[in-house]
Amino acid sequence: MAHHGGRGRAIPADVRFTLQIECGLLERLAVGDWLGLTDTRGQHHELKIVAKSGQSFIAESERTAYIQDDTPVTGLRDGKSIGAGRIAGIPEVVNPILLLPGETLILTRRNDPGAEAIRDASGRVVAPAQIHCTLEAAFEQVAHGHSVWFDDGKIGGLVQENDGQRISVKITHTGPRGAKLRAEKGINFPDTALKISALTEKDLDDLPAVVKFADMVALSFVRGPEDVERLHDELYRLGANHLGIVLKIENRQAFENLPRILLASLNSPPVGIMIARGDLAVEVGFERLSEVQQEILWLCEAAHVPVIWATQILEGMAKKGAPSRAEVSDAAMSIQAECAMLNKGPNIVETVRFLNGIIGRMDEHYVKRRATLRKLSVAQLK
Repeated sequence: MAHHGGRGRAIPADVRFTLQIECGLLERLAVGDWLGLTDTRGQHHELKIVAKSGQSFIAESERTAYIQDDTPVTGLRDGKSIGAGRIAGIPEVVNPILLLPGETLILTRRNDPGAEAIRDASGRVVAPAQIHCTLEAAFEQVAHGHSVWFDDGKIGGLVQENDGQRISVKITHTGPRGAKLRAEKGINFPDTALKISALTEKDLDDLPAVVKFADMVALSFVRGPEDVERLHDELYRLGANHLGIVLKIENRQAFENLPRILLASLNSPPVGIMIARGDLAVEVGFERLSEVQQEILWLCEAAHVPVIWATQILEGMAKKGAPSRAEVSDAAMSIQAECAMLNKGPNIVETVRFLNGIIGRMDEHYVKRRATLRKLSVAQLK
């Protein structure tokens, strides 16, 4: 745990938590001193100062402490006080919401805090759980019977009602004991043909500054060729049409419109396609993911467009240091693409070396994938 007196200080990468201490106490501290405090449960803790890093100190605690903003803290040396301060800048902790099959979850347009269901003494729900949904278009276009998925497909449900301000979702898919929905998790509406532009107003404001420094521009939430054409128009207007474009395929509309998206993108190469397999699996169904990602590879090969193979490649190794057998097999499949993208993690350097070894060995055996090249319904231009 690091204790520091302001922002912008150098904190070692292995420090788990950072706390800001106000009132000038840090100027009096030295390595070997102690910090005394009482946490929210009324338990007293003393943290030992074990090192200094720039203007910050590294402190160790032998027990878990529950700390809130404005907690008083005392500096101790040889058992005597050397000053006092208060803790500031504690991030808000948002408790997860428990959802059980058959229960209702309300998506609200108002920016209200998420709330768990209210239950009576017998456990019966008297007021459903609710969360804020930031996607305004959902309240205008989602209809009864449309499916909704949360947290990369861990929780699913069906829309029961949408009055333009609140969407009522009946939970149909969780684990056997329910599931906990945590803050900042994604929401997918695979059955809803959302009519929204991939380029937001903020994107348009940022683009003039971005093109001065970037080598390529990546566009998320692509849904159709009009998104690509609009990006091309903006880049031409800014005199930056030489920049490469990476189009992220992460929803059902993008997959179904991929031939048209590729045709539009080839009007102004260079272009690449990213298969965002996490969101795509939720959108098209996990049982179809293998088939869908192969179809994307075939279409991009026909168009001579490079592909980035993305989402959870060797995730276990990057985060925990050891891959699963399934992850190794999946990583070997990335030889079919021109690029493999890894997520960050504490073991990312070793993971890159491991992936490089897999791809290097696969490259000796893999010249070109063989496929029946059957007719693809997604490739039928209307």
